[in-house]
Amino acid sequence: MRKIIAVAAVIVAAIIIGIILISVRETDTEVTRNQTKVGIIFNGSVEDHSWGQSHYEGMIQCADSLNLAVLYRENVPADEWCKEDMEELIEQGCKIIICNSFGYGEYALEMAREHSDIYFFHATGVQEEHNLATYFGRIYQMRYLSGIVAGLQTDTDEIGYVAAYPISEVNRGINAFTLGVRAVNPRAHVYVEWTQSWTGDMEAEEALNRLLAEHEIDVITIHTDTNKPLQIAEERGIWSIGYNMDNAELYPNTFLTAPVFEWEHFYEPHILECLQGKFIGKHYWEGAESGIVALAPLSRNVKPGIEAQVEDARRKFFEGTFDVFYGPITDTDGNVRIHEMECMTDDEMLNAFDWYVEGVVVSGEE
Repeated sequence: MRKIIAVAAVIVAAIIIGIILISVRETDTEVTRNQTKVGIIFNGSVEDHSWGQSHYEGMIQCADSLNLAVLYRENVPADEWCKEDMEELIEQGCKIIICNSFGYGEYALEMAREHSDIYFFHATGVQEEHNLATYFGRIYQMRYLSGIVAGLQTDTDEIGYVAAYPISEVNRGINAFTLGVRAVNPRAHVYVEWTQSWTGDMEAEEALNRLLAEHEIDVITIHTDTNKPLQIAEERGIWSIGYNMDNAELYPNTFLTAPVFEWEHFYEPHILECLQGKFIGKHYWEGAESGIVALAPLSRNVKPGIEAQVEDARRKFFEGTFDVFYGPITDTDGNVRIHEMECMTDDEMLNAFDWYVEGVVVSGEE
């Protein structure tokens, strides 16, 4: 009798567990049963081997698991007309709109206020709304690691940096990179030339040529969405550190590494929140521990011994025992900007980074 009762109890328990599991599966899949359209506005191309492609590939990687249809517009200028592209995507049934460049900010905000039933995400943005979230990764952490590579790789102690605009995002990267350089090579300097363009090949080429004409540059890096400087570096035998994606295969003889984004780690959980009705209009700024930012594997071109120093610094990020902008840090005029045992706030890093650390030499300010 006891055996019969025990068996019955096991069967009942199995049935209950089965019901719970079925219920969980239905809850998990209910929001993905119907396909959701996601529209993306790109300032460049989805095949640029850079910023645009990193977002596109990240979205495609989570499209199957979330049952998404991805619609997009490429090479959209950051002006009033970009709202027409957003409007068209909404008319085509997109319930989520993603704008992948800083310049779309005011227009994304306007559209979010006009379409309260649509979720908006703005990469590198600074203004939120109840249906508009902004997001970025703490790529400056990976910039710091790539600076360690550059500081140990250089023989001339003169490193070139081709950058788009002197905004907080870009300045933050320049400073983090330079702090990494100077942590291992205090003699080195980082020379910056502006392109005043995210995607312009010609502007990037001209900026790099100015650097090479005026300094003994033997390592370069970029904060642009064009890889033109990397191509020129390959042709001229100059070491290069990329950005956004690992392009070692494109530049096999000179490419060292790159700070990269793996956007699937952001898009999948936060688009799922949209589908579940749990969206929060806030700013997301996640670091190395999230998987959103990473350093591309060091290529065979990197000098022996560098990897160990990079790994030591990387481990400190994951342990939470170090971040880049901890004091003491001085600026180019020798002023202490961050005192010992102090650190910059997120607000300062995001919105008020208008100075450069010791070791940075900006074009026209030598």
